[in-house]
Amino acid sequence: MQQPTTAPPFRLRDLGLSVYLPTFLFAVGQGAVIPFTPLLATHMGASIAVAGLIVALRGFGMMVFDIPAGILVGAVGERYAMVIGMALLAAVAVGAAITTSVPIFAVLMVLMGFSWAIWQLARLTYVTEQAPPEQRGRALSLVGGTNRVGNAIGPLLGGLMGELFGLSSSFFLQAGLVIIASVLMFTLIKESDDKVEVAGNGAIGERFLGIVMDHRRTFATAGLAVVCLMVLRASRQVIIPLWGEQIGLGATAVGGVFSASNSIDMLLFYPTGSVMDRWGRKWVGIPCLIILGIGLMLIPFATTLNLFILVAMLTGLGNGMGSGIIMTLGADFSPPRNRAEFLGVWRLIADAGQLVGPLLLSAVTGFATLGLASVATGSFGLLGAAIMWIFMPEPLPKRPKAPVEVPDTPPLPADRP
Repeated sequence: MQQPTTAPPFRLRDLGLSVYLPTFLFAVGQGAVIPFTPLLATHMGASIAVAGLIVALRGFGMMVFDIPAGILVGAVGERYAMVIGMALLAAVAVGAAITTSVPIFAVLMVLMGFSWAIWQLARLTYVTEQAPPEQRGRALSLVGGTNRVGNAIGPLLGGLMGELFGLSSSFFLQAGLVIIASVLMFTLIKESDDKVEVAGNGAIGERFLGIVMDHRRTFATAGLAVVCLMVLRASRQVIIPLWGEQIGLGATAVGGVFSASNSIDMLLFYPTGSVMDRWGRKWVGIPCLIILGIGLMLIPFATTLNLFILVAMLTGLGNGMGSGIIMTLGADFSPPRNRAEFLGVWRLIADAGQLVGPLLLSAVTGFATLGLASVATGSFGLLGAAIMWIFMPEPLPKRPKAPVEVPDTPPLPADRP
């Protein structure tokens, strides 16, 4: 009689070619086009203000398509959804490279946001399904770290391509990398045989409303802490270069400081995942919020280059300590039924925080100073840490304690008469 086969235990290297390599290729392509998108728009004839709006449309497209992406992933599965997102991105990149029309370029940036939303949500859902909770922190922090490394390499390759072949060539580079990533994923990713079907047959709006109501405590606690973290992260990318210019530093110095800050960020992604899996998600999330928040609150006191470097590196330390935390929390709290739809709402909450950060910074700076705006933004770190500490339950299951073996005691000698 043939013995039933059991699935082999999960190993992080199982995701190497199917997830981490495509993530790296995607991130390199992403990094190659992000710095040159506004430049290409101005070369088409757009004003600086319109070019900035076109860049914002990509983030708007991501936020708008978070929930539809969840519907798509739930309908066709992670494998096909990732390939659909990548195919759309490749087509958009080619279109952006060959068009000379500003309105068409703007529409393409919205569609690029759509494709990013599909890819990120499908990838998160797949890793959540594959990695057990006790290894999920490392699995997803590696996703975040791989993305950071790719985003650091991408601008270098994009700049080199732009110098040799023109600005639009960076979009051709993105398309080529995306096609390679699509082939890898379609070949190596297998749909799970034990996937749970989507619950409920009602209208889409009713189903998502049900998800929000069923998990309202999670969204009101962990979701609010995530919003605070995204406000900090988005504001950091704006505050550091603006403050460097305000204290009289040139573009080269500001770029060097920002690179030093990001270098610390990139070094922490694997230790962060190990801490999350060993002690819990709060051990990473709370220090991340506090350190990043304090770093931004110290910006007004960084009036010299040395102080500015130290404060910027402190923000990099705080941000690096939260590598993968948003994805991991979403994966932990997501239910087996309607997982993709839940993660669509989760991504929408995170993207909303990313949008709120620069808007809040702009509003405070409008009637006060950049230093005060930095302090106000940094206070969200303390607020988010308090919410996570007091109200958010720790999602990592406690490991059962191993039973203590008590050695057998020899019998007492019998009493002699």
